[in-house]
Amino acid sequence: MRKTYTLAALFVVSFLPFVNGQTDPHSGTVQPARAAAADKASSADSVFVLRPDRVFDGEQVHEGWVVVVRGKVIEAAGPAGSVKAPAGAVVLDLKGETLLPGLIEGHSHLFLHPYNEVSWNDQVLKESRAERTARATVHARNTLLAGFTTVRDLGTEGSLYDDVGLKQAIEKGIIPGPRMLVATRAIVATGSYGPKELSYDYESPHGAAEADGVEGITREIRTEIGKGADVIKIYVDYRWGVNGAAAPTFTVDELKKAVEVAGSAGRLVVVHSSTTEGMRRAIEAGVATIEHGEGGTPELFAAMKAKGIALCPTLAAGDAISQYRGWKKGIDPEPKGIREKRESFKLAMASGVTICMGGDVGVYTHGDNAREMEAMADYGMKPLDVLRASTSVNADVFRIAGKVGRVKAGLLADLLVVDGDPTTSISQVRKVRLVMKDGKIYK
Repeated sequence: MRKTYTLAALFVVSFLPFVNGQTDPHSGTVQPARAAAADKASSADSVFVLRPDRVFDGEQVHEGWVVVVRGKVIEAAGPAGSVKAPAGAVVLDLKGETLLPGLIEGHSHLFLHPYNEVSWNDQVLKESRAERTARATVHARNTLLAGFTTVRDLGTEGSLYDDVGLKQAIEKGIIPGPRMLVATRAIVATGSYGPKELSYDYESPHGAAEADGVEGITREIRTEIGKGADVIKIYVDYRWGVNGAAAPTFTVDELKKAVEVAGSAGRLVVVHSSTTEGMRRAIEAGVATIEHGEGGTPELFAAMKAKGIALCPTLAAGDAISQYRGWKKGIDPEPKGIREKRESFKLAMASGVTICMGGDVGVYTHGDNAREMEAMADYGMKPLDVLRASTSVNADVFRIAGKVGRVKAGLLADLLVVDGDPTTSISQVRKVRLVMKDGKIYK
């Protein structure tokens, strides 16, 4: 016998696997129906049949598809006439809604919070690691509930290897959150990074690991891999030039060694870059992704495309920082940096370089990750391509396509259901109706 639910009915019984479904959060009393529903959602043999108006499978949109989830895995996805609902399945009728893969945040910092709340310097220098971890657990939950079931977290910014512990806590089911690819400590050249609030007579804590030369970089990368890093992040330039201008940090030989050492252990190297020369060196070294990319030129984007290097433009971070500095968006003319970013993004799209979705969230609020998707659409990318960048493209670039990023039989059941059609209006991804990760429903 199959049971069919609308989402409204489903949320009455409130699937909350991370609360074990045992206690009403308002009354504190046990709710048998709610507990049974939560147990059903959490069991290894649970089966769901999802019937939305449309399915975006990570690449294309399909009308009249159904998706079958058994346990943690997508068992089937395809036209309703070709997919049989298994006996005993819970059938979810999702009228007026779109089902898509769980979104993938490509550039996150779960150990940071918006700079208009507390400056980056003060977060690194004045907030304890215990406080920062406590905040990160909240950030992880908010990210998941916004429909982002995977994040690539690119540096703890002073919290050492605590992202590894956060990732493990999520994997063990201690706290709810997205699956994580972690970078632990970003790598910077000695003297280049901050905080730099104190006199040069004193050594202050830094937001990243300092390493120099091929031996120093080799040692640091191996240390981070040993501590649990999934990806290696390097700052190939930073604001340490004359009068605080951005300038390159590492040589091409140093960067090539980083790619070689990381690659020998199956890790990708991603780089922060905001200068033309920094990008040129990173491209020559063969890194996997370039974050920010303000120094991009048609020639550099063409070189990235030729080498299979992706761009993660982080549009929303620059937008947020400009507003923190006093820009009244929608009222004041756009600042020079925003105008230049728009032009750079257009050049990147025209070049055909692969573009990831990642907003540098942490600069702005976790859970507001869709802000980057909206910015990409506002800067000229079609909504369907924004959705691809946020799912299948990120999965391919981050080498996790064998697990997530598409609605496809055999992949993990990381799914998102939203009202309306985000392929015509990207802001519909904010209208979250259901989030599923590993076959469990969170809301």
